[in-house]
Amino acid sequence: MLEFFNFRNPIYNQSRYKIDPMNPSIAFIGGGNMATSLIGGLLSSTKPDQILVAEPDANKCDELQQQFGIQTTADNAKTPGYDIVVLAVKPQLLQNVCRQLAGSIGENRPLFISIAAGVRSTDINRWLGGDNAIVRCMPNTPALVQTGATALLANENVSASQKSLAENVLQSVGITLWLKNENEIDAVTALSGSGPAYFFLLMEAMQKTGEELGLDKLTAQKLTLQTALGAARMASESELDTASLRAKVTSKGGTTEQAIISFETAGFHQMVKQALTAACKQSKVLADELGKDDS
Repeated sequence: MLEFFNFRNPIYNQSRYKIDPMNPSIAFIGGGNMATSLIGGLLSSTKPDQILVAEPDANKCDELQQQFGIQTTADNAKTPGYDIVVLAVKPQLLQNVCRQLAGSIGENRPLFISIAAGVRSTDINRWLGGDNAIVRCMPNTPALVQTGATALLANENVSASQKSLAENVLQSVGITLWLKNENEIDAVTALSGSGPAYFFLLMEAMQKTGEELGLDKLTAQKLTLQTALGAARMASESELDTASLRAKVTSKGGTTEQAIISFETAGFHQMVKQALTAACKQSKVLADELGKDDS
């Protein structure tokens, strides 16, 4: 029975902004999975000839050209001529890439969007030579299937119109939320950045236990995955918070109540708190390490 749900579809039926009436050009440095996902989402509103990918792997360039009909190059120095430059390289490579770009940035400075995890916008700006408009993003892996959750942070050089552009780019693969300061990124990393793995772990445990209770592997897998999908959708589309939803499906003296009691007796909430706190702390440590200038 679903009479207690008031569906409003904030995520699954969300409206998508088009990139911009002016159709700005977009360059990606790095052609990995996240960049590929963003390109796929952007092509519903951006012409292929407005997109460039700088990627050293020639085979990857060929794949992107064939899949999307976009332009590719092995030369990162060609990207600052575009309106938006998406930094989509591994965090360990970002400092070197930015220092290479610093000498190529002309008077018409692009908007830089970094999706490199753990690297602060202040460090990126320093490596690029300063005075650059930078939006740092923390997307998560569901962006690969257009259901991502991305937190964005703009530095002081980002204009209102550039904020809209950055938002539109990331909304091509899910929802976006703006942060007020860089310290919040570490909490976002712990919550949504690493979050998919927490759910995978729970689903893994549920499936395994289902098998131990007598279900075959395929049945346990399908029931686990559909239950996770259904619960997420119910929570996303209901005006009730998750605590209220849980209470609604936990009948007194029933099977769900016994499971919840077992979770709480084992310290479930405290375990989750400890896990996210540990992830947040590690995010700060990695940011400090990645932000050090190479000697």
